[in-house]
Amino acid sequence: MSEAPDDAAPLVLSVERLRKTYGDTAAVEDVSFAVRRHELVGLLGPNGAGKTTTINMVLGVLEPSAGSIAIDGIDLARDRARALARTNFAAVYAPLPGNLTVLQNLRFFGRIYAVDALESRIERLLERFRIAQFRHTKCGLLSSGEQTRVSLAKALLNDPTLLLLDEPTASLDPATAQDLREAIRAIARETNGGILWTSHNMYEVEEVCDRVLFLSHGRILLEGDPRELPAQHGAASLEELFIRVAREPLDFNTGVR
Repeated sequence: MSEAPDDAAPLVLSVERLRKTYGDTAAVEDVSFAVRRHELVGLLGPNGAGKTTTINMVLGVLEPSAGSIAIDGIDLARDRARALARTNFAAVYAPLPGNLTVLQNLRFFGRIYAVDALESRIERLLERFRIAQFRHTKCGLLSSGEQTRVSLAKALLNDPTLLLLDEPTASLDPATAQDLREAIRAIARETNGGILWTSHNMYEVEEVCDRVLFLSHGRILLEGDPRELPAQHGAASLEELFIRVAREPLDFNTGVR
C-alpha cells in the first residue's frame, strides 16, 4: 500500500452524480466519488457492474447522460482536450500495436500527447520498467509481462495527473505482478497524480489500494479501506465481501450513494 494520502490533498478526479443510460437501462446510476493526489483507489465489482462504463466516461470515450467529471479541477465537458491531456490509461485488453517496436510505439504516443523532451522521457521510462533491451523489438513478440511494462511506460509518457489502470496485472506470473505492483505504488508516492485501479484480484487490491469502491448494478454500494471493510460487514476477507456484494447487492444498498 502507498503512504496514506492526505485528506486535504487536491482532487485529481471528481465524479458527481454520474449517470449513463441506454434506452430504459441504466448502466451507471448516480455515481459520485473522488481520487486525491497520491491516492490509489480500487474500483471493484462483478462483470456488468458499471466499472468499464465509468472508466470510459472518465476517459471521454462515452458521454454521460447526466452528472459531471472534473480532472485536476478541469470540467471534462467544458474543456475536454485540456482535461484529457492530464490523463492516461493502461489495460491488458488494449495492447499496443504489435507490428511496431517498443520505441516506435512510445514515440507515436509521445507525439500524440505533445511530450516535451520526448526522447529523454522515453529513455527514463525504458530504464524504469527494465525494457531498454527491447527498444527495437516489435511489441507483438514480447511476453505478457513485457507488454504490460511497455503499456505502463506509455501511460506515464505525459506524466498524467490521473492514471487509470484496468486489470494491470491480469495474466502475469506472481513475480512479475509483484514487481509491477511495487512500481505502481512508487509512482503514486513520487508523482503529483492519483490512480484509479480495477481488478478482480482481491489480494492485490488489499495490498495496493488505499480505498476501494464496490459497484453493483451501476451504483456504489460500499466504500472504505480494503483492510477494514470486510470486518465492518461481517466478512472474513475482501474476497468474501466481494462475492457477497456480487450475489446479494440489496443487502448493502444503504442509499448513501
